Amino acid sequence: QWKLVESGGGLVQPGGSLRLSCTASGFTLNYHAMAWFRQAPGKEREGVSCISPSGGTEIYADSVKGRFTASRDNANNMVYLQMNSLEPEDTAVYYCAAGYYCSTYIGDGKYDFWGQGTQVTVSS
Repeated sequence: QWKLVESGGGLVQPGGSLRLSCTASGFTLNYHAMAWFRQAPGKEREGVSCISPSGGTEIYADSVKGRFTASRDNANNMVYLQMNSLEPEDTAVYYCAAGYYCSTYIGDGKYDFWGQGTQVTVSS
């Protein structure tokens, strides 16, 4: 009943762009902070971004700052991650997650709902 579904992943060349989408069903995102995480094979899960319930606060990992932009459309129960200037190091499965507040360090936040992930591969 409570579900997050990511979409928009794929294979791109270095320097390319992708926009990931996350759609919620069974609950509204209006009161939830929404984060994006990623996990590469053999690596720990990494917090990428977090956007506050109203969209007034955005937090990004240093590794993606200036290249990725999070946004949300509460009316349509969706959040997005625009990824530009992609690098091979960005290759990972990307997950969206819903919580209550964005922590300065994204990974410190508590997120109760997670999507199944969408694969992003950056390769020449």
